[in-house]
Amino acid sequence: MPFEHWLSLFAICLLGAMSPGPSLAVITGITLRAGAGPGYGAALAHGVGVGCYGLLTIAGLAVLISRLPAALVIIQLLGAAYLAYLGVQALRQAAAPPRVFGQPGDPGHGWLSGFWIAFLNPKLAVFMLALFAQFLRPGAGLLEKGVMVVTVMATDAGWYTLAVTLVSRLARRTDLQARAPLIDRVFGVLLLALATSVALRALPDSW
Repeated sequence: MPFEHWLSLFAICLLGAMSPGPSLAVITGITLRAGAGPGYGAALAHGVGVGCYGLLTIAGLAVLISRLPAALVIIQLLGAAYLAYLGVQALRQAAAPPRVFGQPGDPGHGWLSGFWIAFLNPKLAVFMLALFAQFLRPGAGLLEKGVMVVTVMATDAGWYTLAVTLVSRLARRTDLQARAPLIDRVFGVLLLALATSVALRALPDSW
């Protein structure tokens, strides 16, 4: 792949990752509630989830999803359900006994949340299909395809890693411990609102 084509691919991937959405809300919430460690885990796992969609797109899943709207709706509703679950968990955490804010959380929670919030977003498959259609040349070998998948994965993980770094530094410089229950409530309500929005956008497509 020519360098200028790769640079264009990288720029589009970065702009896609930077667009605000449920992923940023979830990863930011994990960082504020559990600390930088689980936040970095979520960021890296999100990149892995995006990379999986890149591999599946090359394998033809994106074409299948575009031709079977019902499959897209089902995955969207699963994503909405997962966002609602995370929102309820945040609200329950807000009602829990006081804790040291930012204390190390379960790293596995960060990894699982980061991966599933990416993998339960079928629009990534559509995005990958549109993206790869522009840059994947006919007859491209495994190396070129691998470079594209690694690029989308590393760009996504790198952006969210930077976001976690900025959020964790902000948290250390401000007194957030006393505001921990409020932050949990805000993120809980935000995630429930996002879940409702995703579900409402998906349901009309199924009628």
